[in-house]
Amino acid sequence: MTDVVLGSAEKSADPTGGAGPLRLALRRLRRNRIALAFGVLFVLIVIACLLAPVYAAHIAHTGPNTNHISEVIKVNGKDTNVVSLTDLPIGPTWHSQFLLGADQNGRDVAVRLLYGGRTSLEIGLIATLITMIGAVLLGMLAGFFRGWVDTIISRVLDLIWAYPALLLGVALGVSLAVGGLSIGPVHIAGGSNLIPALVIGIVYIPYVARPVRGEVLSLREREFVDAARILGYGRLRIMFGEVLPNLSSTLVVFFALQLAQSIVLEAALSFLGAGVQAPNASWGTMLADGVQDVTASPHLTLVPGIALVLTVLAVNIFGDGLRQAFDPRARIRVER
Repeated sequence: MTDVVLGSAEKSADPTGGAGPLRLALRRLRRNRIALAFGVLFVLIVIACLLAPVYAAHIAHTGPNTNHISEVIKVNGKDTNVVSLTDLPIGPTWHSQFLLGADQNGRDVAVRLLYGGRTSLEIGLIATLITMIGAVLLGMLAGFFRGWVDTIISRVLDLIWAYPALLLGVALGVSLAVGGLSIGPVHIAGGSNLIPALVIGIVYIPYVARPVRGEVLSLREREFVDAARILGYGRLRIMFGEVLPNLSSTLVVFFALQLAQSIVLEAALSFLGAGVQAPNASWGTMLADGVQDVTASPHLTLVPGIALVLTVLAVNIFGDGLRQAFDPRARIRVER
């Protein structure tokens, strides 16, 4: 009887309620309403960008690169040139056609915004995957094997880290945008969106690999790794079967935060002409086109600028919410 009472007291004193780390993290994230709200905002932005062809074909009835310079449309019952004789594009009409206005070439800004969002998100996602895969492999090798392996990998990462991300991205982007990339049987054309994705992915590898290396250095000394060695597991099995699963929470947080960094760098490279090449639309190229007439047509910079800020803000806040949720030192309150 005493054992039963003591067991009940210990269970009631356990603030986790016997829940695992993942379940506790989800509980903390569910209580963070701000992070969830911005996570929903990001999902809505992604859905809107994915539906760009539907909007262009059935609502705006135009493509992202279709010019309407000489066309005339009705705005509030009046005939209005899409682009005036003084090369001033029409502003937002708040109708199905040219909802957010037109640019200097008479292209629908709303359509280009959605297609540009698809491009920016696609490049950001591919770049983040490249960064995470490269960083996890290099960080785990350096942290687990240590010695000369750690020395070589760390020095290579330090070499990349020595250059600012934007400066190195511009240098690589400009050089690869002209001649493309050819490595054996693999050939990527200069105007391909894979070029900026590859550049961004490589540039950010050290920023993730070094924290991963530090985590692996700590995990390799834990008891479960010693137990795996005693059982005769090989090094690769220990790395990917024992150490890697314990990095999952850290990698989830890094993925979200790195996605925001990749989207920002893509916009910066495209703005400087080292990323997405014209006439393809991205939020960076739209900013570069709109800055030329920022005083006469402010909507050309405000529209992609607001979209970029909202997207990056949503990813950052949701990523910070993930970080707090997976933090084992966070205060635990279990909902009954």
